[in-house]
Amino acid sequence: MPAQDGRRWDLEIDLLVVGAGAAGMTAALVGACEGLHTVLCEKSNMVGGTTATSAGTVWIPGNRQSKEAGIPDTVEAARTYLAAMLGERAVDERLEAFLRMGPIVLDYLEKRTSLRFTPPPVHPDYKNLPGAAISGRALSTVPFDGRKLGADFERVRPPRPEFMVLGGMMVAKNDIAPLLHPLRSARNFVHVSRLLVRQTLDRLHFSRGTRLIMGNALVARLFYDLRKSVDILFETELNELIRTGDQVTGAVLAAPSGDMAIRARRGIVLATGGIGWSAELRDRLLPEAARRYSLAPSSNTGDGILVAERAGAVIDDELESPALWMPSSVMRQPDGHVSVFPHIMLDRAKPGLLAVDKTGRRFVNEADSYHDFVEGMLRSNGRPERVPSFLICDRSFIDDYGLGLIHPGTRKLDKYLNAGYLLAGDSIEALAEKIGVAAAELSRTIDRYNRYAEVGIDEEFGRGASELNRFNGDPLNKPNPCLRRLGPGPYYAVAVWPSDLASSAGLRTDSRARVLAPDGKPLKGLYAAGNDAASLFRGTYPGPGTMIGPAIVFGWSAAMDAAGALDRYLIQA
Repeated sequence: MPAQDGRRWDLEIDLLVVGAGAAGMTAALVGACEGLHTVLCEKSNMVGGTTATSAGTVWIPGNRQSKEAGIPDTVEAARTYLAAMLGERAVDERLEAFLRMGPIVLDYLEKRTSLRFTPPPVHPDYKNLPGAAISGRALSTVPFDGRKLGADFERVRPPRPEFMVLGGMMVAKNDIAPLLHPLRSARNFVHVSRLLVRQTLDRLHFSRGTRLIMGNALVARLFYDLRKSVDILFETELNELIRTGDQVTGAVLAAPSGDMAIRARRGIVLATGGIGWSAELRDRLLPEAARRYSLAPSSNTGDGILVAERAGAVIDDELESPALWMPSSVMRQPDGHVSVFPHIMLDRAKPGLLAVDKTGRRFVNEADSYHDFVEGMLRSNGRPERVPSFLICDRSFIDDYGLGLIHPGTRKLDKYLNAGYLLAGDSIEALAEKIGVAAAELSRTIDRYNRYAEVGIDEEFGRGASELNRFNGDPLNKPNPCLRRLGPGPYYAVAVWPSDLASSAGLRTDSRARVLAPDGKPLKGLYAAGNDAASLFRGTYPGPGTMIGPAIVFGWSAAMDAAGALDRYLIQA
């Protein structure tokens, strides 16, 4: 059958999904579960996208899994929380659909697929607002044995190398203390011994460890099921959407064997990872001070958004922020590789560290979420005094907690000093000169910080006052888990830059994940989920997993709508 422009279809299917991150893999798997002939195409040679390098947390209020674990949460409490955060913008049909459908989607996936979720005892929301949850709302994926994938294990995008140890072993938060102190207790010794034996055996057969946790576990579980029921086209890129009248009927893909035109009778789901490294979209949508670094895979170049825009879709950028941010430090390795280290929570919230800008003053609660930290940097409108900013500590801090790429207890710092990653001074004045700030102002800043540490109250930014701050601090440090005096020199600093973790600006969609035209009507046959769709939370960051949760829910919704099965679930919700 010919396409509108005279081309003949190389393949006719029911559902085409573009992009193999959490949103795309969910859509493809659900399409197959609902009986649709589904094809998933992925631009790179791996599955996982940004999800694979993330913590893999899924934010779904009111879920059954938490209730059964004795950690109840309610959708109504989440509505209260989001209303406090979003104000009038909380009245949104997409948001309501997400809240109503989220628990149903989790149960569907656990019943029909290998996905399994569990609630951590504590995983607080990011804002200290009415309705915020300390636990129950954010779920983790149950670990997965990568050996089950056989040779396809190499298709799972690995975590960032900076977050693996011993030749590719993934490390969870509860692994850190035993690894640092294996002889402190019999439990630590047994835990570490099991990790090391497993890692040694893995490296006999695989390029890295197969004990998969966090985002890698989520991705691997989806991939494990997908291989059974979905055709996956790797190294295949979306070039064009084909419209027949007011309907998107197919797409042109660039595959290793050449271009191919695919007709998708039930629809196309765009899940290519959002803005990513697209120079065009970064220049159009991101502030100049935040365009330099991204944590997206290099293969994410805005394809879904740009191709959909050419087909008549609309980009929604009327948001509080065009992206979700992460402060990142940067170091060029001896082999030329540039390490971009995301400062998630391992150092910023720990006692004995403070952040200053080029004026030598603090500007933010260092223990708040990574997004809020960078928002503090960007509130200077990109003026040089906050981009980059500097994380400052003493030697004992590095011994206890590490700093960025530097692991706790690292004795020799020459590698980092010689690379210019770590800056040092025997005195505060000497460090001030190294980082280019006024010595007198930096001294006053540290004096104030030390006074706050003594009494346990941060009078400027309230550090340590919220559940999130305390969760990421050191509970053994009193009276405030996030404040400790800086002792005698030497002193150290690492520069941090704004980097985007995920885009918030994206295609305008409705509650069924359908992409909208400028007149507000759906473009028939076209869906978007994940970062290709505009932020459900309007560019704010409510809590852990608030990108992956909606990605999964609307990937599911897109496939169910394409299959004609969504309405029966809407009646249940």
